[in-house]
Amino acid sequence: MRRGPQPCAKEHVVSNEDELLRIEGIRKSFPGVVALDGVDFDLRRGEVHVLLGENGAGKSTLIKMLSGAYHPDEGRVLVDGEEVHIRGAQDAERLGIATIYQEFNLVPDLTVAENIFLGRQPRRFGMIDRKTMEADAEVLLKRVGVNVSPRARVRELGIARLQMVEIAKALSLNARVLIMDEPTAVLTSEEVDKLFAIVRTLREDGVGIVFITHHLEEIAALGDRVTVIRDGKSVGQVPATTPEDELVRLMVGRSIEQQYPRERGDTGAALLKVEGLTRDGVFHDIGFEVHAGEVVGIAGLVGAGRTEVVRAVFGADPYDKGSVKVGGTALRGHDVGAAMAAGIGLIPEDRKGQGLVLDQSVEENLGLVTMRAATRAGLVDIKGQRDAAARIAEQLGVRMAGLHQHVRTLSGGNQQKVVIGKWLLADTKVLILDEPTRGIDVGAKVEIYQLINELTAAGAAVLMISSDLPEVLGMSDRVLVMAQGRIAGELDADEATQDSVMALAVSTNTVKTEKEAPGGH
Repeated sequence: MRRGPQPCAKEHVVSNEDELLRIEGIRKSFPGVVALDGVDFDLRRGEVHVLLGENGAGKSTLIKMLSGAYHPDEGRVLVDGEEVHIRGAQDAERLGIATIYQEFNLVPDLTVAENIFLGRQPRRFGMIDRKTMEADAEVLLKRVGVNVSPRARVRELGIARLQMVEIAKALSLNARVLIMDEPTAVLTSEEVDKLFAIVRTLREDGVGIVFITHHLEEIAALGDRVTVIRDGKSVGQVPATTPEDELVRLMVGRSIEQQYPRERGDTGAALLKVEGLTRDGVFHDIGFEVHAGEVVGIAGLVGAGRTEVVRAVFGADPYDKGSVKVGGTALRGHDVGAAMAAGIGLIPEDRKGQGLVLDQSVEENLGLVTMRAATRAGLVDIKGQRDAAARIAEQLGVRMAGLHQHVRTLSGGNQQKVVIGKWLLADTKVLILDEPTRGIDVGAKVEIYQLINELTAAGAAVLMISSDLPEVLGMSDRVLVMAQGRIAGELDADEATQDSVMALAVSTNTVKTEKEAPGGH
């Protein structure tokens, strides 16, 4: 569960004369798509310049150009006032440009020190000088404020520490320009605070930082300037203190009057009923109902057991005791096929690793759930599947070159629409959403919320986990709060506030009966 980061105590000022990097009139096209169309951008020493835009606006293409993965069709890049040509990662490294992507570029089976100096290990007498490498790595790790051994295997580290190892790796390259792509997307609020402290230190050291985020509250807390990209064009450069409403208008070309447009209607019978669900050491005595036409949110701190519970409900993980019923019929435990046949769908937290086959097309991904039903005598109704995929892709507004496009190349928001779309094609009765808008922009979020409204209006039931507390409060009809593997309480939408949810989330007295739980059913 995240709370907004605190703003800097004093304003940070940088001079126009300290320009490190300038991009002028950059244009880049791919077959059928103009990704960048005359983008301008500049970065100064000792500043955090936020690059803002919806998924698909062109941010990723721009940073891949700076890292040498793509080459511009038109325009130019200047470093220290001199035009440069970045033809690959080595050119970027030589110029002092380092990029930290959302998907970390680390080798799990190597040590922290080996990852930091991969391909550049210090040598002595022709052999890798492990002692020097580990000592140098320790200095860098201390600089970024992370307490981890240089000899630790990367696979043993959590997300926050992996992030710090990536920063240490960038610093080992003597990076003067550090590009950070959604660095806070999977961090807790405490981890975000630590990351921001490190970024501020780097800024004081004169490093120029390009910071990409979808969390608007982070901009004023950390940034100096903001460049907004929309549809491949730079549409404005504004101070980081610009109000969020104006930033949203620049991003999407329209104002979003209501950030969480929940449309509440009448609810029907209980479609999902969970009773006494227990898995020793993970969660205990979980019980709740979700009714037709209803969104039930699950809030709680990281480690409270939220994801583990919904995975058990879906049959992906086992449980020791309890029952899961859909429409009054009990399901076999640890049986995904039975859950799907009963009409349960799961949008997993890790959409890329668990919700999509990245190297398959949009069409193939949309048909994953319905393929078995569309198969007769061993033959798949390919035309029927294609027609259904085209219909749902149009209904959801998936931005793509065509159904043949690989899902890997779609923006995060469009990938999420494909994950949801495959369950819509399966006529899902109960849809479980685990972090449904993580890593997608404000415009795409509103589109996902509207899809939730359409589902509940059609009589489906939605169970939603989110670490974004305002999202839980804004889109839920009821909120279940988990703490230490138990349901600490239940709140109706009209009584749920950030304070009341947080009070339950940190509660140590989590054993409550339905009568004792606020708003219990």
